[in-house]
Amino acid sequence: MNKKITVKNPFCSGDYVVYPAHGVGKVSDISKQTVAGSELELIVVNFAKDKMTLRIPMAKAETTGLRRISGADTMTEALTTLKGKARVKKVMWSRRAQEYENKINSGSPVAIAEVIRDLYRSENLAEQSYSERQIYEQALDRLANEYAVFENITADAATQKLLDLLAK
Repeated sequence: MNKKITVKNPFCSGDYVVYPAHGVGKVSDISKQTVAGSELELIVVNFAKDKMTLRIPMAKAETTGLRRISGADTMTEALTTLKGKARVKKVMWSRRAQEYENKINSGSPVAIAEVIRDLYRSENLAEQSYSERQIYEQALDRLANEYAVFENITADAATQKLLDLLAK
């Protein structure tokens, strides 16, 4: 029994994509592989920073949240969110941390910008706890990587632009 599953391919080799749980990666190949008697079309995504390769079945690409780099409207909204006033809820840190992690793993640039905005501390404010700092840096890294691909600049330059926006 050799089933063949084919799905329309929205991605091409060389495209930059966002996988919600891992951030920005580059499609290195679209290949066919036989798994358990079924031929699957797989999107092979490389995450250079993590030295990781992910193979996503074409049929599951949409349900896993794999998407192209955000467009100008979404990026503008994310940058506007960064400039906004921090909204920190008065709930226990563990609950807020979980909400922040969920926003980061959603892959949405606007949600990630909210996390960065809420956890940002300027030089003259109180220190962050270790876990706050970790979540903040993870969110900043994710948004900076997507912004870098969007603007066609280095990740360091993108990080600096985001930090400049936050400092205003």
